[in-house]
Amino acid sequence: MDRRDSLKALLVTTVSGGVLLEACKNPQTEKEAAAKPAANDADRMEEEKLHDKKLKDETFFKSEEMATIGILADIIIPKDNVSGSATDAKVPDFIEFIVKDMPEYQTPMRGGLRWLDLQCLNRYGNPFKDCPHNQQIEMVDRIAYPNKAKPDMAQGVAFFNLMRNLTATGFYTTEIGWKDVGYVGNTPNQWNGVPDDVLKQYDMAYTEKELKECVSFSKA
Repeated sequence: MDRRDSLKALLVTTVSGGVLLEACKNPQTEKEAAAKPAANDADRMEEEKLHDKKLKDETFFKSEEMATIGILADIIIPKDNVSGSATDAKVPDFIEFIVKDMPEYQTPMRGGLRWLDLQCLNRYGNPFKDCPHNQQIEMVDRIAYPNKAKPDMAQGVAFFNLMRNLTATGFYTTEIGWKDVGYVGNTPNQWNGVPDDVLKQYDMAYTEKELKECVSFSKA
């Protein structure tokens, strides 16, 4: 698999807008939510709070399924010298929450995980999580590139597309993901006025009053 730059380009073209918008409703992990109330709880209706609590108290994925999700997530977004991996950003916890909040993803995810294990059992004699890394990558390469995948890999391609979309959504809605792409949000800055060459181009200039009272120039 290509490293982060190639993955970012692929993710940008494949992340589902619907998944991203819905998933952003509650990006914190279940563990964080259980440890302390959400910062914006005051703005949430009581029904929403009860709904989220109900989901956090439930468990959908089995431990072996979560292990496979973690491995796949880190193959999709591995740790590098810029930032941590998908599991560092608690992406598996995010996916666990999303499939409970959006049940339409439960069958595709669970079915895809079972398909993946069956493929690996037939090829390598082990479920995906127990295969050595080179075999895991070999299997992923068969389903990660839709235009190159063989027809009999269609179910795996659909599953991996969903897994990649959820991983990207979970990762890039965390502080680790924001830092990875250099997003700084709304930060204060200082405007140093219209550049001199632009003012001259339009035969304009600041008045002494404007220079004194309105425009603050600073040296970088």
